[in-house]
Amino acid sequence: MQFLGIDLGSSSVKVAVIDAATGEPVTQAQFPEYEMEIISEQPDRAEQEPELWFSYLKKAIKTALSADGVSGENIGAIGISYQMHGLVLVDKQQKVIRPSIIWCDSRAVETGDKAEKDLGEKWVLTHLLNSPGNFTASKLKWVKENEPELYDRIYKFMLPGDYIAMRLSGKITTTITGLSEGIFWDFDKNEISTELLQYYGFNPDMIPDIVDGFGTQVVLSEELASELGLKAGTPVTYRAGDQPNNAFSLNVLNPGEVAATAGTSGVVYAVADKKVYDLKSRVNVFAHVNHTKEISRLGVLLCVNGTGIQYAWLRRLMGTDRFSYPALNELAESAQPGSEGVLCFPFGNGAERMLGNVNPGARITNINFNIHQDKHIVRAALEGVAFSFWYGMKVINEMGIHTNIIRAGMANLFQSSVFAKTLATMCDAEIELYNTDGAIGAARGAGLGLGFYSSEDEAFKGLKKVLSVMPESNWKNNLSENYDKWENHLMNIISE
Repeated sequence: MQFLGIDLGSSSVKVAVIDAATGEPVTQAQFPEYEMEIISEQPDRAEQEPELWFSYLKKAIKTALSADGVSGENIGAIGISYQMHGLVLVDKQQKVIRPSIIWCDSRAVETGDKAEKDLGEKWVLTHLLNSPGNFTASKLKWVKENEPELYDRIYKFMLPGDYIAMRLSGKITTTITGLSEGIFWDFDKNEISTELLQYYGFNPDMIPDIVDGFGTQVVLSEELASELGLKAGTPVTYRAGDQPNNAFSLNVLNPGEVAATAGTSGVVYAVADKKVYDLKSRVNVFAHVNHTKEISRLGVLLCVNGTGIQYAWLRRLMGTDRFSYPALNELAESAQPGSEGVLCFPFGNGAERMLGNVNPGARITNINFNIHQDKHIVRAALEGVAFSFWYGMKVINEMGIHTNIIRAGMANLFQSSVFAKTLATMCDAEIELYNTDGAIGAARGAGLGLGFYSSEDEAFKGLKKVLSVMPESNWKNNLSENYDKWENHLMNIISE
């Protein structure tokens, strides 16, 4: 038997197939080869077409199934990971009403801030564990206020992963983890927040049916099974947002464990077993993949919007014909730690939650035309992302969550030794890198949700550590000096 995992990102759609018995990856595929288009007609807007997601997904699945040793008849279950906080709207015919307002869209910031003020900061934090901010609920409210004719056509709203499950099955469902990331879940009452629904004026009928995160959620329709080369009735048995799923893929399930990722956005994700929140809502708390009404498992999430997307922008600027990502990483290694004083601020992808929903824009400063070369700019870009991680991790530390080990997949920016060593040095923590990614994690989740694996330990027997990155003591002084300048400059930017 084999399991198929789907990872719907904002850059691409990835698919992985793993062998059920060994837990080892069999094949992987992704579409498109380079970053998916993000529609941004205004500086604070970010949208994508759900139909485009699904067209890329079908191509990725067909490519994966064409690999040697893979057969649609052997796929026992499907798992879905997806970009968080997006809003997908469909009518009664399950047709998409408008492009998805995705996670880095900032249009609903003021809507969420007003909700926090009106509902009361204390109530919002103790019940929702977050300000409504520009999350899914606030985005839906924005549509209600600004596109009333479209709003009146809504049958159901969904998260991006709910949409994928709907397209595979024809059934509209969601999960507690999904509702929590949309800020619809009341953790004090362990139910959908009626107060938030009433405040925003939402009809509860727009909420999809709730299914468990693990277990049979929907089954593959005959029509899609025939088109994709899979078996009709193949169950979808796991669904989670990309960051909870990234933590799951690294076997980060228990209090005190920490996962990180640095794809389009960058995330540090720590697990807690009790309600925690940041008084300034600079980090977010959602239901983790193994959270239930009986056992509390919460994910404390720090997000930096502009990480991999910054590096992709820099590569395009320097010439994709001249520099691959490995070549950029090698160029960064040729500069000294501290980048000879160049400072980079990777905040060019929407309002930053950890900065109080401020959108300061991306900046590169302290450039000296007589000293600095392309290698300094590239290294400063990687160090700026690591500095952003450390800035946010100090907030998590203030919440009483500390760690000596960070787990990440051997992917994206973690393939850069400059980035990984800079982060390890700033945090004074070991970084463990594993042979996994979101699609492989979703495939393992499918096996666990099907009940094929008797325990979490059995599900992760194919997970292998490929590298440990330790702090570089001889980098500490240069990095610390540059970080202090970086943070002081950031405070000036925010106060402008």
